[in-house]
Amino acid sequence: MKLLHQIRKNSVSATCTVLAGLMISFGMCRAADLDPANYVDPRIGNISQLLVPTFPTFQQPNQMLRMHPIRDSYTLDQVQYFPLQIMEHRGKNILQMRVSLGTVKSADWKRKMAYDHDLEVVHPWLYETYLIEDDITIGFTPGKKAAIYRFHFPAGKQNNILISTSKNMSGKVIGSNAFSVTEQVTCISKNPEAKMVDISVWCYGEVTDAKGNPASDLVIKVAKRRLSIECGSNAPLPLQLKYAISYISQEQAKKNYDAELANQNFEELAATAKAAWDVVLNKIRVKGGADAQKRTFYTALYRTYERMVDITEDGKYYSGYDQSVHKTNRPFYVDDWVWDTYRAQHPLRTIVAPQQEQDMLHSYVEMYKQSGWMPTFPQVGGNLACMSCYHSSVIFLDAYRKGLKNFDVEAAYEGVRKNITEGTWIPWRQGAKATPLDEQMDELGFMPALRPDESETEQLVDSYERRQAVSISLGRSFDTWALSQWAKELGKTDDYNTFAEISDQYKLLWHPKLEMFMPKDSNGEWIFIDPKLDGGKGYRDYYDENNGWTFAWGVPHVIDGLIELIGGKERTVKNLDELFRENLSVPRTVFYVNGGNSTGMVGQFSMGNEPSFHIPYLYNYCGAPWRTQQRTRFLLDVWFKDNVFGVPGDEDGGGMSAWVVFTAMGFYPVTAGEPVYAITSPIFTEVAFDVPGGQFKIVAPASSKVNKYIQKAELNGKPLNILFITHKQITAGGILTLELGPKPNKQWGAQGAYPYN
Repeated sequence: MKLLHQIRKNSVSATCTVLAGLMISFGMCRAADLDPANYVDPRIGNISQLLVPTFPTFQQPNQMLRMHPIRDSYTLDQVQYFPLQIMEHRGKNILQMRVSLGTVKSADWKRKMAYDHDLEVVHPWLYETYLIEDDITIGFTPGKKAAIYRFHFPAGKQNNILISTSKNMSGKVIGSNAFSVTEQVTCISKNPEAKMVDISVWCYGEVTDAKGNPASDLVIKVAKRRLSIECGSNAPLPLQLKYAISYISQEQAKKNYDAELANQNFEELAATAKAAWDVVLNKIRVKGGADAQKRTFYTALYRTYERMVDITEDGKYYSGYDQSVHKTNRPFYVDDWVWDTYRAQHPLRTIVAPQQEQDMLHSYVEMYKQSGWMPTFPQVGGNLACMSCYHSSVIFLDAYRKGLKNFDVEAAYEGVRKNITEGTWIPWRQGAKATPLDEQMDELGFMPALRPDESETEQLVDSYERRQAVSISLGRSFDTWALSQWAKELGKTDDYNTFAEISDQYKLLWHPKLEMFMPKDSNGEWIFIDPKLDGGKGYRDYYDENNGWTFAWGVPHVIDGLIELIGGKERTVKNLDELFRENLSVPRTVFYVNGGNSTGMVGQFSMGNEPSFHIPYLYNYCGAPWRTQQRTRFLLDVWFKDNVFGVPGDEDGGGMSAWVVFTAMGFYPVTAGEPVYAITSPIFTEVAFDVPGGQFKIVAPASSKVNKYIQKAELNGKPLNILFITHKQITAGGILTLELGPKPNKQWGAQGAYPYN
């Protein structure tokens, strides 16, 4: 404790904060005595198996201002810099901040700062780290459009705060302790038909003492790409760098500062941010389970609030979709990867934050009106043409069928329809117009694949992403199904008939003997590949990040149709079991040359990638729900631990975490777009959340590691003999009671019907 006293000698309150954080981290106090926010550990998943790890992101829920320390790897003991703002999930860290001692030297602008992992304090609302070679403690706490860094510098020395940009910086010094700067950021679409967009990011900041008074003994300099704040030996300690960000103007940055920081200092802003997290984390309240399970659960819930982010500022927002500032009386959200989030993250919000989900869909509609295309990966600067297909169709259908309609429904339908009828289906090219290859797909009913010895003929196809012929065909089936179903809801009979027919074309690629979806060439002839290993990097010639074993289940909107293709429920159960038991067939070192996206493997099932999320629940549709209960419990237990290795693949800013939240609670939206959830075994003895009808509870008093099989169920005191629960039943409020035991009851739900047509 002497070391902690020494490095916090200038601030008793900071010492208490660190000690509390260390006690939580190392089990010196019981998490059961803490509120839900203190179960959250942003370090979970910070070391990945193969792909991108999670980052310990510090922000208020769904708010624009975000930060995490930038380092090459969690395992290294150096921070490259601390950004003042992160514009996009996994990208664009701007206004890079470092610290140094003594006279500023050229090398200081690129220096890496050594720290001790065990002295970090990591909460969504607060970050502190000790730079062990410099004897400097840096703290950070976020507002909505503003934030505060706090510095405990060594006394009696010159200490420097250095902020740099990758492109030219313009700015000025204001008085003796304030500044304004602007960084130009280029946003890339990845769509060759879309233009590059440069966005100005404005920042206003002040350097103060701990009470918010202007700091003295400062020299602030602004030069090309650099802002230096030289703090003399008589500068007050600790120092605060209080700042606000705007995408609208420098004047708006100052307004954002005044609105959030004029009357708040570090501890006060941290308390405000903590209170914001308390609100959202307490929306789902759990009892029972181990502390480790609560840490995994509440950390996953925290991750679901990383995105989308609200970029409205004082009733206005800057849109990269028409490069204009718009007035608004609603939040305007950006930063979403709908390929990842339509499956569970958007559906989760329809339960716990329905008004917010409607605001997000309203934002999608506004982006369509401004740009002419419904976005799929909406960013600050415009749509990022990433991944494949037009799954924004699904999030609109899902919300609409759950009664969420507070957006321009007709404009939304028009935008979704335009994407599907006028846009190209070539991967990573959303928003480009249809090509001859698309016309060929329309004629054939599927994306034609190239044989291994054929060269690409369509120049718009990316040389790395390839055609992804089978997965594109299945995704097109899903999206046209969603459009047809929405058309039916809206009374658009012609559209319903047209798109329902297209959605049925998934059957054209089903190979009845192989019982897989397989590629065909432009002549409609089968291309016989090994669906486990062929297709190049990420299997992208034919599939997408996952192999044919995963995409054999890639039609979650027509599960009954898939069961029929396979040959019935008994055969489907056999195939599902085979998926979870089939070996890699080659050494792991060989498998991961092309299969690097397929992580968290259980047989050929990939827990670490989104297209697999619904698969464990398919047993429910075949009268074998105990297998779903077994699989989901196993997957949570093996792949989602409460440590730095605790996420099996790309978490994608809430997409995978939403699966964890749902599955841990005991139900999951297998088919986004249908207001129905498949039931599984909850890991907690009680889960409760507020709904329009009051409160919905899932009660499983005997739940434990061994007691995971549902023996019987009741909904509001009445026997429940089916394996599903509807959105309407949940939002009406009530209690789902599950009696759990150590061995399967193979009769419960075996004959239960699906409650939605």
